[in-house]
Amino acid sequence: MARTVGVLKETFPGERCVAIVPRSVEVLKKSEISVMLEPSAGDNAGYPDDQYVAKGARVASRGEIFAEADILIQYRSLGANPEAGRADLRSLRPGQIVMGLGEPLTAVREAADLAATGVSFFAMELIPRTTRAQSMDVLSSLATISGYEAVLLSAQALPKIFPMLMTAAGTITPAKVFVIGAGVAGLQAIATARRLGAVVSAYDVRPAVKDQIVSVGAKFISLEVEATAAEDKGGYAKAMDEAFYRRQRELMTDVIRENDVVITTAAVPGKKAPVLITREMVEAMAPGSVIMDIAAVRGGNCALTRPGETVVHNGVTILGPTNFAAMAPYHASQMFSSNAVTFLKHLLGFLPLSPAITDDIVIETLVTHGGEVVNPRVREALGLPALEAVGAQEKVS
Repeated sequence: MARTVGVLKETFPGERCVAIVPRSVEVLKKSEISVMLEPSAGDNAGYPDDQYVAKGARVASRGEIFAEADILIQYRSLGANPEAGRADLRSLRPGQIVMGLGEPLTAVREAADLAATGVSFFAMELIPRTTRAQSMDVLSSLATISGYEAVLLSAQALPKIFPMLMTAAGTITPAKVFVIGAGVAGLQAIATARRLGAVVSAYDVRPAVKDQIVSVGAKFISLEVEATAAEDKGGYAKAMDEAFYRRQRELMTDVIRENDVVITTAAVPGKKAPVLITREMVEAMAPGSVIMDIAAVRGGNCALTRPGETVVHNGVTILGPTNFAAMAPYHASQMFSSNAVTFLKHLLGFLPLSPAITDDIVIETLVTHGGEVVNPRVREALGLPALEAVGAQEKVS
């Protein structure tokens, strides 16, 4: 069955990414999917309209796209664009499919508003971290950008250079970088800092990742603190209890004091980021040191982080960027587009949606359908009863 995908210009302030890049238009055409593009949707990411047209896309107004497209693929859907995104609610049609980032575990009000429009919303953040879904894992893709950009920003803020250099004035010792968390962002940060010549060490609550840390050139820091079940069945980090984090902070203070740059990456989907670095720990660092808080968008791993701002406390610079992808929109868009198209091609095999679907990728990403919020975790956050209790299974058709 032929379908039409609509690609809209992003309206979130400062967003430069686009959901679909020109080369993905060609991939979609092979699956009998045509693409409508809002004018200049890809300009800020480095993809002008003529590149889309050359691949077979049709340029159309925003209104035409909402009226004609069966599937809307957005980089930021309503939950990830809570203010400007509201203007599009009245344009959505019952039965339309909406895909994109949507912060469904925290932006629950927005999820309910999307449900009221009758659209089927798939949140790309909820792609399970399984081998089968690896090529759709947009969070891992964007974390690669975060880890890379985090190091570049840290290097700019540090009043030292990263590499060891032999100069006419003598030897310059390399900067010391400590990375907390060895997920995708952390491993990319380690690799980037090493390429710049820093001496890098890293810590993760999961001792099993020691080999990965060492493989990208860092020294593994072992703390005498026990962590069991540090990740859930979907491969995402789980929140630990406060006693664990308190003990972790105590042991980490000496390590942090010895480093020029500390990069934190600890985030738990749907929850506030755990505080790993206290005010006292910051005050123990040398003036000129830098803390890069990759988890700032979730509140931050440092007690002094202000999301979206730069704070200087006792001579220590604390960086809290909240949109790393917008710093490298060309490649961030390319990766998001590839993940989204792979997911869409997978989803097509399950349309129209029915109660009989057992595919974990489809089930876990589907947030709204048939006028209801259907995702169990989002329903729980909204205080809604389980689907079976409200007879909502019959609504999935």
